[in-house]
Amino acid sequence: MKPLVSVTAPVAVLDRADVDTDQIIPKQFLKRIERSGYGEFLFFDWMKDPAFELHRPEYADAQILIAGRNFGCGSSREHAAWALEDYGFRVVIAPSFGDIFHSNAIKSGLLPVELADHVLGELKDAVASENELTVDLDALEIRHPGGPTVPFVVDHYTRETLLHGLDDVARTLAREEKIAMFEAAHRARFDTRAVG
Repeated sequence: MKPLVSVTAPVAVLDRADVDTDQIIPKQFLKRIERSGYGEFLFFDWMKDPAFELHRPEYADAQILIAGRNFGCGSSREHAAWALEDYGFRVVIAPSFGDIFHSNAIKSGLLPVELADHVLGELKDAVASENELTVDLDALEIRHPGGPTVPFVVDHYTRETLLHGLDDVARTLAREEKIAMFEAAHRARFDTRAVG
């Protein structure tokens, strides 16, 4: 997983509430087993509409998505986070997230940032005049070139995971020496090897 320390990029605004995971990545695209290649199907049904927000030219290179409340609600498909990340987003900012989507986003290297509606309104106003934000996970703040600067909060686990690009396997391997010491000091109660 790619570390995420700070992202300075254009912003796409999808000001819709209750965007569920089936809208983010419809079920017919969940047949592959790898984590890549989902970006082309992001918001598949909405992308058919030429007036859909993400078609705006100023959103072409956006890596930050500002969304409405309860973003990523619905089913538990981790493919929704994969599709957003594969499309090019590194950060999603919303008033609230579906719980499972929030967890899947972090495990995919995507930073979910929760901000109050009025703060989010300030950021939307700022990017309407100059479309750029810096989301600094190290400093825990979001900066616009013309102001405002907005602090945000994430838990220690999320921050460490994303700053260092750690997935669950990497976390386990970082403790390999301690695991080996534990196994050496604690003999198995029975033989777990397969006997042929």
